[in-house]
Amino acid sequence: MSRALTMGGVSPAETAESLQTELDHLKISSDVHDGYGLALVSVWVGLVVWCDGDRFWWRTGLDVRRDRFVYAWHCSTEPDRAARRIAFQYALLRKQHSPAWLTPDIEGIDHGPR
Repeated sequence: MSRALTMGGVSPAETAESLQTELDHLKISSDVHDGYGLALVSVWVGLVVWCDGDRFWWRTGLDVRRDRFVYAWHCSTEPDRAARRIAFQYALLRKQHSPAWLTPDIEGIDHGPR
């Protein structure tokens, strides 16, 4: 894993891993991917958190009027607080969009491993 440092002296991968640890404490699984000066924390379908070493940011919705995504961000020095905010978005997305493979078999359709 690449460990390029930011101006604050902490790599994007390290900040992503600190967020992943805090999400683990909240019983939320995630994956960390690092490269090209950014790290990503993949949390759920439609919920990816970008980390640049100084802050975390993630998509929270769509501004229909402007046809643009809306983002939230949090300082990387507080991964515990960022994780709690991300947990709210995670719960909302799980409630709204549960993938087919999480639902029981319907009409004989196999949705894969559970």
